Amino acid sequence: MLPECQLLGTLGCHLCEQAEALLMPFVEHGLLVELLDIAESDALLQQYALSIPVLRRCDNGAELCWPFDESQVVRLLDLR
Repeated sequence: MLPECQLLGTLGCHLCEQAEALLMPFVEHGLLVELLDIAESDALLQQYALSIPVLRRCDNGAELCWPFDESQVVRLLDLR
């Protein structure tokens, strides 16, 4: 079973759009990804403004900051 994840980003971020596209094959295979707009939270904006997009596992808080690739996502998800 795949862990649930969050993709932290913001509207109009071309890097965030690239991250979403990279994650689509994982989503098609059952990965649940909640999109969080950091602009809607002062705390998230302060923490992630310079590192978005960020893929974060909901269960253990492990994070990948951009740039990341498919192999890094596989490792984050612990898929083998």
